[in-house]
Amino acid sequence: MFRIVEAAFLAPDVKRFRIEAPRVARRRRAGQFVIIRLHEHGERIPLTIADADPAAGTVTLIVQGIGKTTKLMNRLEAGDALLDLVGPLGQPSEVERFGTVAVIGGGVGTAIAWPTAVAFQEAGNRVLSILGARNRDLILLEDEMKAVSDLLIVTTDDGSYGHKGLVADALATLIAQEPVDRVLAIGPVPMMRAVAEVTRQYGIKTIVSLNSIMVDGTGMCGGCRVLVGGTSRFACVDGPELDAHDVDFAVLQQRNAAYRQAERESLGAFLEHPENDLSLIAHTCRAQEPRP
Repeated sequence: MFRIVEAAFLAPDVKRFRIEAPRVARRRRAGQFVIIRLHEHGERIPLTIADADPAAGTVTLIVQGIGKTTKLMNRLEAGDALLDLVGPLGQPSEVERFGTVAVIGGGVGTAIAWPTAVAFQEAGNRVLSILGARNRDLILLEDEMKAVSDLLIVTTDDGSYGHKGLVADALATLIAQEPVDRVLAIGPVPMMRAVAEVTRQYGIKTIVSLNSIMVDGTGMCGGCRVLVGGTSRFACVDGPELDAHDVDFAVLQQRNAAYRQAERESLGAFLEHPENDLSLIAHTCRAQEPRP
């Protein structure tokens, strides 16, 4: 059992959890993820580790409630517990002194980009960050990103905060103003694809995270198979961070939609009777309580 120490919403349907997992906290590196399971009949889902505190023995996960399991998890509070939390998994981010690095976070992708932005700064890079979302309410971790950035640009689709427009447009403007040696972009697939097209013409090495396509997280299910440089790769074991200019985004989008209907049906059943899964979590927690 992995006890939730702290839980708080950062934005609508986006919640930050601090969870006791001492061994994971000690070993985690930026870019890696964990597999969690909420109860004994629950599905296994991958979640990127946003932060870790080895001294306190905790990891931080930021969860956007989209499907059944993430919406169920976002109903949990401090004192509740997860049945399983396995990791750290995946290849850590490649971090060295590149020079000037642009870090781009789209929506909840900022939670995944943030720990690598921290690592880039600690390695001595000049960090230029761009955050984007549909509106002001969905901008995440602005203060945290500002603290590790030499420059922070915020964009919103509707213009309710920061600059009106897309992160790819903001990046193009930035590149025209000063040299950029490397780009990390994490967010929705169309956003990452647009960023890759901006940087391709300049030959700037660009890394994207394919965490959204992962299923079991160990390479055994094959659900996260993508074409990278014409070769079949698995996002969970070969990534999740891969070279954006080699990723076949058309194939990625097709595979990302493969389970959409099943996910809709599962979510619909959960929303109709959430008490069924909530009772399983409560039963699991009670079963693990020490006897008097």
